Amino acid sequence: MSAQPTSGKATSLLRWREIPRGVWALGLVSLLMDLSSEMIHALLPLYLVTVLGASMVTVGIIEGIAEATTSIVKIFSGALSDRLGKRKLLAAAGYGLAAFTKPVFPLAPTIAWLVAARLVDRIGKGIRGSPRDALIADLTAPDLRGASFGLRQSLDTIGAVLGPLVAMAFMLVLADNFTAVFWIAVVPAFLSFAVILLFVSDPERPPGTVALRMPLARTELGRLGRAYWLVVAVATIFTLARFSEAFLLLRAQSVGLELALVPVVIVVMNVVYSATAWPAGALSDRIGRHGLLGAGFALLLVADLVLAFGTNVAAVVAGTALWGLHMGLTQGLLASLVADTAPADLRGTAFGMFNLITGIATLAASIVAGALWDAIGPSGTFMAGAIFTAVALAALPLARRMVGSS
Repeated sequence: MSAQPTSGKATSLLRWREIPRGVWALGLVSLLMDLSSEMIHALLPLYLVTVLGASMVTVGIIEGIAEATTSIVKIFSGALSDRLGKRKLLAAAGYGLAAFTKPVFPLAPTIAWLVAARLVDRIGKGIRGSPRDALIADLTAPDLRGASFGLRQSLDTIGAVLGPLVAMAFMLVLADNFTAVFWIAVVPAFLSFAVILLFVSDPERPPGTVALRMPLARTELGRLGRAYWLVVAVATIFTLARFSEAFLLLRAQSVGLELALVPVVIVVMNVVYSATAWPAGALSDRIGRHGLLGAGFALLLVADLVLAFGTNVAAVVAGTALWGLHMGLTQGLLASLVADTAPADLRGTAFGMFNLITGIATLAASIVAGALWDAIGPSGTFMAGAIFTAVALAALPLARRMVGSS
């Protein structure tokens, strides 16, 4: 499961000059689209409730359907990119669909229009996710995959940090004019679409490569191999410990943080995440993925324990920072491991299957976390997370040995 160390030719850990231009462009595409999306999503629940009079149940249903749709679409878009032999086409289509949906948010006259826009936006995310990740793997040499996936994740998370902050700033300047802020959010979305159209290209396929007719056929899925499925299995167990970050917000509120300041914990998490994802990925190219991934699992275990037993704001902020650090040490590395273990002609399908299974695990984890919160309280939710993390941490060396013996 671990990548081989490189020859040491790198002059710096991040090796930024060696990362292909297309990967930098895809990182900028992610940053701009996340900036746009998070500007809208940070305000959408408030807009639905305060302006359009929606209930909290309606908000929950919209978000649940949207995220489930994303996970389902990813498997089919990844497989289709393998069949077509082209990644950029589908990635650009996903970003374009999201961009052209953005003007619906300021124009929507009813809740139904917003539901449709949110759903189409998430379909766009589902369409682009797996082909984009497969394209990064196609563009990048094996000894640069960690750095490349880490770079894209860092830039994506910077967009996630800036989005809510920019939205809040414009809400202050524009006297809480939701519609005006939604229109401003349209601009980075179309810039994102322009960047992928102009600056990203598919690499030439190796001679003799044949596009697959049925990437989701049982025989093709069998070609993914034991190493890949072990990566998926460990990631799934780990994902059961990574329930929605909404519970971090609830935990901050439960220890007395003022309501207006509660979103700060997500900003803290994303700042740490964005600052560590690229260095962690680059380091994994030099020393291997396994050790850093184990460190990330251990950090989540510590974060869960801090959040379970912390009784003040400082403890929750510290736990949230550790949560962000574990994200930086794991998310890009898991994507790199998928690329390392999947056949080149099945990478789209591999990322799609990985995203589908871990997406289902995230949904299940969030449901269980909510039930434990209602039954036991915050400590029960985060202690359950710590237990699942410990299981994943114990399974990691076993999976590594099984891969080595295959």
